[in-house]
Amino acid sequence: MEEITFHHDTVLSDVHMLRPGGRHLMTHLNSVGQPVFMSRLVILAERCDSHEPGSDLKQESETSQTVKQATDEPDGEDRKVESLLDVDGDLDIIHRPQPNLTEGSSRDWTRPVVLKQSNDVMEQEDEGHWLKDVIRIEHTMATPMEDVGKQVWRGALFMVDFILSNPVMFRGATVLELGAGTGLTSIIMATIAKTVYCTDVGEDLLQMCKRNIALNKHMLKSADHEVKVRQLDWLQDDLCTDVAVEFSWTKEEVADLNNTSIIIAADVCYDDDLTDGLFRTLYRLCSNFPHTCTIFISIEKRMNFTLQHMDVSCEAYDHFVHCMNQLQDLENGQCSFRVEQLPSNFDQFILYERVEQLELWKVTATPLPFKQARSDPEAF
Repeated sequence: MEEITFHHDTVLSDVHMLRPGGRHLMTHLNSVGQPVFMSRLVILAERCDSHEPGSDLKQESETSQTVKQATDEPDGEDRKVESLLDVDGDLDIIHRPQPNLTEGSSRDWTRPVVLKQSNDVMEQEDEGHWLKDVIRIEHTMATPMEDVGKQVWRGALFMVDFILSNPVMFRGATVLELGAGTGLTSIIMATIAKTVYCTDVGEDLLQMCKRNIALNKHMLKSADHEVKVRQLDWLQDDLCTDVAVEFSWTKEEVADLNNTSIIIAADVCYDDDLTDGLFRTLYRLCSNFPHTCTIFISIEKRMNFTLQHMDVSCEAYDHFVHCMNQLQDLENGQCSFRVEQLPSNFDQFILYERVEQLELWKVTATPLPFKQARSDPEAF
């Protein structure tokens, strides 16, 4: 097989590096020759840091009692402790024997193993063996910046936590996701909402979304929950309706898009030009809605040292906040926008490192009365 070489700097999501107990199995190569891996995410029944009320007091009481018992031990116990010390007087720690992981196995689990190279949905796996709280996501690992949507990012898991913490908010809604990437957030949203439009650009990326939705069809409760993968380019003013394009929009779907009450975007603001395109798209969509629409955007502040400022900064985040302020200050438009940052203390349902740099923003778009509405402003 010809070796694939990328001539650009690559980036790797912290999710793939730091996921506890995670393993990545290579499944196939995508249409551009990138290795595709499979990860399994488990939805926890309750938050990771949950505990019974009063358990802290109980633990403190038990600790105090243990300390008291230790101080009341007879001198004979000191002799037992001395037997556990080495010649230098340090505690001689006895380690538990480690199991031989390679016993009975002919392959090294630390290296990716090609399971198959076809594009079909793992026929050899029995869907009945997969629990409803297990999500399987195909993704790439390290990619150039233009392909980061093929990885799973913390901002997407952060959005998943928010969705699962507020199911009533999304139940029965028509939801549009912008920059869906692997489709993880759309899949979770589809377990609650009625219709989810999972949108992005790029044939290979949209195929990955489609495949991940098929892999997790067991999570959808009934036929009343639907996910549709569609192409939506923020740098284009119109939706693609060409019937020759696989992920184009039908006339019925374009009309149904006006029923959208929720828009979500997870960790999509890392390039200033794309961020501008995102906000232009948000304004254009919300200006055509006859009703109020709520937008949720998750973002992670990635701090870097820049020569321009000779200091640690986050230019992508600063530009995002600037666009948010512009959106809220718009006048003479078709609708008004109210921006607010939401608390980040909602429950955690998936194991990942929830860092303090993760933020969730809410934008409420309300159509203006006809007399107040004027031509579109040139803010972005």
